[in-house]
Amino acid sequence: MVLVVLVGATFISLLLIAPSFFETNYVSSAPGDLQNPNITPVFVVTHLDTPEPLKALYMTACVAGTPSWRESLKKLIGTTELNAVVIDIKDFTGVVSFPNNFPKTDVGRGCTVSDMREFIGELHDADIYVIGRVSVFQDSSYTKLFPELAVKKKSDGGVWKDYKGLSFIDVGARPYWDYIVGISKEAYALGFDELNYDYVRYPSDGNMQDTSYTWTVGTTTKPEMLRSFFEYLHDGMKDTGAKLSVDLFGMTTTVTGDMNIGQVLELALPYFDYVSPMVYPSHYPSTWNGFANPAEHPYEVVKIAMTRAVEREQLWLQQNSFSTSTPSKMRPWLQDFNLGATYGPDKVRAQIQATYDAGLTSWMLWNAGNKYTAEALTKEP
Repeated sequence: MVLVVLVGATFISLLLIAPSFFETNYVSSAPGDLQNPNITPVFVVTHLDTPEPLKALYMTACVAGTPSWRESLKKLIGTTELNAVVIDIKDFTGVVSFPNNFPKTDVGRGCTVSDMREFIGELHDADIYVIGRVSVFQDSSYTKLFPELAVKKKSDGGVWKDYKGLSFIDVGARPYWDYIVGISKEAYALGFDELNYDYVRYPSDGNMQDTSYTWTVGTTTKPEMLRSFFEYLHDGMKDTGAKLSVDLFGMTTTVTGDMNIGQVLELALPYFDYVSPMVYPSHYPSTWNGFANPAEHPYEVVKIAMTRAVEREQLWLQQNSFSTSTPSKMRPWLQDFNLGATYGPDKVRAQIQATYDAGLTSWMLWNAGNKYTAEALTKEP
């Protein structure tokens, strides 16, 4: 009996001190013990508060794992108005970029960053806020490991793939939800300040008539199934202190339906600290709002899209008596790549100005190749 009491007391003590382990400060270059210089300084993790306004760029795991390239982007952030970076934790390949013990397969050709924790520490030392991007339901690695969780082909029951040959996890596959929560918790413990979720949707490109969603139960609709995932993710992460953000199709701000991918703007609002519509002008269809080529009208597209997003958000807040810690959760992804038109400093800056004119303060720049238009950014002394 005494032994049981002692073990129980020890377990309770560990529970009480465990949370404080993650609420410490990062020390990147502290000297060793003066009495024993051979002792390696203890690496301690910290988290930064979300900057207001936030101005970020996207960095792939491949770039984060290349010292020279990641240093050049860090310098760009340090010498301009930028103050944050979005780094891939898990991209479309399914490969988790930081050292981990999650299930692995050789199908993914994604990059890893062996010193991710140390790199985040360096960014924090430079007062750069670090967001970790998780590609959620598009995951070629996990569907190979666990094909029973994948979107299936109605024709033969095999794993369905889109036109690019990429497979998706069925949004209703609840065992996968735990995997995403697990990755998120490890990433936050590693030092990421915020978790950003992309590809939180049903597939959209491919033979959609041949899709079968075996994990959707009864009459559950796609929007409701996705809302259930949002709620599960929110509840699984709420005790960590991590900020959560979600990427949505740009069209979700002006379309009220789910576009057959499950995304409805209002259904994401309760569960995330920030909502990031991907309002890339090149991704809007020809004749949208009267524009023959929306890519040639970056200011107008972003202004219309984000103004409508703010209007819908404010209406939802009023109808649901919901309060937020910020004036708006809206934080758009903006285009810094050539598609539909050449995007130089004028077109990139036009989108930034449109964001401000829609009443917002924060934004993020996307370029899949990580080559950004520095001339579009204001310089810092």
